[in-house]
Amino acid sequence: MPINAEYKGPADLPKVIPVFPLPGALLLPRGQMPLNIFEPRYLQMVDDALRDGHRLIGMIQPDVTHSQSSEHPNLFKVGCVGRITQLAETGDSRYILELTGVARFRVQEEQTVLTPYRQCLVDYGPFTDDFTARKGEDEVDRDAVLDALTQFLKVNNLKVDWEGIESAPNEALVNALAMMSPYGPAEKQALLEAPDLKTRAEILIAVTEMDLAKKKTSGDPPLQ
Repeated sequence: MPINAEYKGPADLPKVIPVFPLPGALLLPRGQMPLNIFEPRYLQMVDDALRDGHRLIGMIQPDVTHSQSSEHPNLFKVGCVGRITQLAETGDSRYILELTGVARFRVQEEQTVLTPYRQCLVDYGPFTDDFTARKGEDEVDRDAVLDALTQFLKVNNLKVDWEGIESAPNEALVNALAMMSPYGPAEKQALLEAPDLKTRAEILIAVTEMDLAKKKTSGDPPLQ
């Protein structure tokens, strides 16, 4: 999705950003994530992001396995910042919005703030390739990705828009499948932290194959 801002590198993004901890949520550069915002603290976060003009929110997973507090869980060290590209008010104190991924970041330090939502000092430096669209597409084994997807759909009795999939560039295909995948926080974090698109595709294939093998040996029913 086209956006009204151009981000050429880390210098074009703020170093301190609001973060939205959400387990199982995976945002990737140039991917689109729909969000239903209803908690007062996150409604304020959206309002502040719009008021400040940057329209940016950092999506990050809480690291619940290493947290002592459910109210303020530890965060994984890597997330992805997204720009609010669509927003609608529902009339019942909710926002329906869409974030478009810009670049991944590494958390350097969580800030002490007065806002009800959390903010972090972040570094985009390790992920400069995120600012170049479709980088590394030629190295992706597209046939292997589509084969894994075909097997997954068959086992789970699902259907997709094959016309849309076949016309999608490799970056859009891999990232969209990764974001929509039904896997757990650990797998989602591995997909997020993959150093390049080729590795992300390989992780997606491997996780899918392991899931299919598990279902075959355990007799688990397909996903609903």
